[in-house]
Amino acid sequence: MTGAMDIEIMQISKAFEGKKVLEGFSAVLPQGKTTCVMAPSGGGKTTLMRILMGLERPDAGQVTGLEGRRLSAVFQEDRLIESLTPVSNIRLPTPSLRREEVLAAMESVGLRGCEDQPVRELSGGMCRRVAILRALMAEYDVLFLDEPFKGLDAATKTSVIQDAKRRCQGRTVLLITHDRSEADAMGAERILSL
Repeated sequence: MTGAMDIEIMQISKAFEGKKVLEGFSAVLPQGKTTCVMAPSGGGKTTLMRILMGLERPDAGQVTGLEGRRLSAVFQEDRLIESLTPVSNIRLPTPSLRREEVLAAMESVGLRGCEDQPVRELSGGMCRRVAILRALMAEYDVLFLDEPFKGLDAATKTSVIQDAKRRCQGRTVLLITHDRSEADAMGAERILSL
């Protein structure tokens, strides 16, 4: 018996130009827990996330438990507005965030000193951390993370994962990764394979 707010994925199938990416996939994402999806490249992980977010329609099957829920996401691309500063990018989905809150969050992931530069001047790893903070500091019920820690060096990745885990405590999280150690560090309670 699953709780009313669990997300249920029932027999989802999706093909692109005749090539099946997902076929009859079913799973439950438990409310308030972190679930990890692992599969080889091209295995349908991002497609599954896009279906759950309503960005892609499945060819068959359905998803329940997302009705009226606020979603936040880190995509494989940073999707930042390059002319804006990190602070402005992080505040875009949540304008009520105070600058001091954003600066404290940036400091917690090693991003002090760049707050007033346009993000186009930042390194790839810095932009990645801005994208992660933007998603984590938004108001959401369900968080989707698609290879969120790629491109981060080992020490930075460790501190960013610790920060992310703390910030999304008690929320429903779907983490997509190739790296089992990331799933473990994020406290994933279940691992799904596609």
